Amino acid sequence: MTERMWGWRVREPGPIGGRPLVRERLPVPVPGPGELLVRVRVCGVCRTDLHVAEGDLPVHAPGVIPGHEVVGEVVTHGLGGFSPGDRVGIAWLRATCGVCRFCRTGKENLCLESRYTGWDADGGYAEYAVVPAAFAHRLPAGYSDEELAPLLCAGVIGYRALNRAEVPEGGRLGIYGFGGSAHLAAQVALARGVTVHVLTRSAAARKLALELGAASAGDVPPEPLDSAILFAPAGELVPIALSALDRGGTLAVAGIHLTGIPVLDYRRHLFQERQVRSVTANTRADARKFFRFADRHRLHVSTTAYALSEAVQALTDLAAGRVTGAAVLHTD
Repeated sequence: MTERMWGWRVREPGPIGGRPLVRERLPVPVPGPGELLVRVRVCGVCRTDLHVAEGDLPVHAPGVIPGHEVVGEVVTHGLGGFSPGDRVGIAWLRATCGVCRFCRTGKENLCLESRYTGWDADGGYAEYAVVPAAFAHRLPAGYSDEELAPLLCAGVIGYRALNRAEVPEGGRLGIYGFGGSAHLAAQVALARGVTVHVLTRSAAARKLALELGAASAGDVPPEPLDSAILFAPAGELVPIALSALDRGGTLAVAGIHLTGIPVLDYRRHLFQERQVRSVTANTRADARKFFRFADRHRLHVSTTAYALSEAVQALTDLAAGRVTGAAVLHTD
């Protein structure tokens, strides 16, 4: 194994056009106690990476390597039941305290000491990465590395957002924004017998939504919604989505970052027991449940491939809305 690798660091957060990322020749990380060294095969490009690079999220680790949708190969000897050569996934949630009131009650995503890959510690925009074995994921069979990468965040957080939206059996769901996470959550909803309406301006995204089985894809849902999920990081869509809900409807906001929300009118947007719920990361249990679903139901994962050296271009295309589905970086 080489002792150095290529990787991208956030040099100074700012607009992606200003190239806040710098590609460097770096030492291969040394795993600490209880950690696995992983050779990265692919790493998905998540909008959260863009928020880290552009400074929408506060700096947690100066010069951090972004990326938290990592599919790779275990290099170090077995920990946590993993052996050299095993395919493994590295996701956003990296560590929790395990003893606080949230961890003890199955809400580890709310842990006060939680740490995250590509924000608190180096992630997968590199040829190697380390991960605590307790937070490494076994992945469903029957998918390529490229298909698996988006499942590790886009898929899991979409699954949690869908559950937070509490769509009733046979209900009507609106999805605002249709990127990497939304196109996977839509397939879970459809498998549950939900009617899905997709709200997006992208012609390519509308086409994909209809191909996957959405009942409509446009600007306005054609009927009142029981639930909605906001994937676009646009706060101005919150009152629009609330207005489209039927009585008792729930809006789940899936992003880690959201622009400002306009003033809400109580009677128009919230009265008759409409509600807004946020989605904060996910638990390892969410991931296991979602991966079991992916084992049983063959998901269509729409991806656009980039070389690791093209990370800035991938993030630029994501910011400009030029990526249909999910962007994925390949190290080979």
